[in-house]
Amino acid sequence: MNRVTIPEGYRPPLSTFDTQLAIEFIKHNFQVELSHALNLRRVSAPLFVRMESGLNDNLNGVERPVRFDVPAVNGEGEVVHSLAKWKRLALKRYDFHVGRGLYTDMNAIRRDEALDNLHSIYVDQWDWEKIITREDRTLDYLKRTAREIVYCVADVSDRLRREFPSIHVKLNRKMACVTTQELEDMYPELPDPKDREDAFLREHGTALIMQIGGKLKSGKPHDGRAPDYDDWALNGDILFWNEVLGRAFEISSMGIRVDAESLDRQLTLAGCDDRRGLPFHKMLLNDELPLTIGGGIGQSRLCMLMMGNAHIGEVQSSIWDEETLRVCAENNILLL
Repeated sequence: MNRVTIPEGYRPPLSTFDTQLAIEFIKHNFQVELSHALNLRRVSAPLFVRMESGLNDNLNGVERPVRFDVPAVNGEGEVVHSLAKWKRLALKRYDFHVGRGLYTDMNAIRRDEALDNLHSIYVDQWDWEKIITREDRTLDYLKRTAREIVYCVADVSDRLRREFPSIHVKLNRKMACVTTQELEDMYPELPDPKDREDAFLREHGTALIMQIGGKLKSGKPHDGRAPDYDDWALNGDILFWNEVLGRAFEISSMGIRVDAESLDRQLTLAGCDDRRGLPFHKMLLNDELPLTIGGGIGQSRLCMLMMGNAHIGEVQSSIWDEETLRVCAENNILLL
């Protein structure tokens, strides 16, 4: 069910024209900061992949990719959900080495997304991936990398406020770290994981919530994660407290990627053993791909957060249901 939250007394922080200037400022400066911080190089990436390749991101396993036939290759293509798997293969093919990585502008269609202030069927993000050593496959390395990303976000946010004085969003660059099991233990009165995130972010401002995908003591996972890219013991989401919406606000999903051992375990746990025969998965199980860390950083979400917008449609052009269009038009929310 689609839903729109209207902050009390909301007014857009910038005019429509200045909003476009601010979007350009954020996107240009952030990718420069990110590439320097993590030693990344930009590469071109696909909008679609062959269906039988196994390269598309299965997300929670229920979302339907947009498929179309391609007579010229006698097959079918799928519009990507993300590039989580493609990036790792690209690092091998493009001859990257340990300590170096890539980033790309990723555009996707997620047709089954429920629409609200944060979610659109159109997804735009910086997808990045970096080669690491086996010794780097630790929570400490995950935390250090997440902190680098948080510093980049906070630095660009500070510069944005100087460039556009009517923006008053100030982000906390001090990142707290917590596992999903610690969150469940911390807030036993809150059965909904999103409520636990809100409670923690309300107190800490910025956080890395780690170890997403496996079942907790309650018997339920904190959130869904495909079994074939992140190692569920070594992944996390970066969230900021969003003052405009009064809630925790995820801007990045990231993690140290599966090796052969963790992929083997997670495919069985997720009931996805049928994927073992796909080309990408065969390469992973045979240790033919580099060990990596990677993630996605939402471009529209980052713009929305830094500027203080109430709805993602204020910073990206998508399609919306009639009720969303009506409610937004009546409450000073201009959808592009």
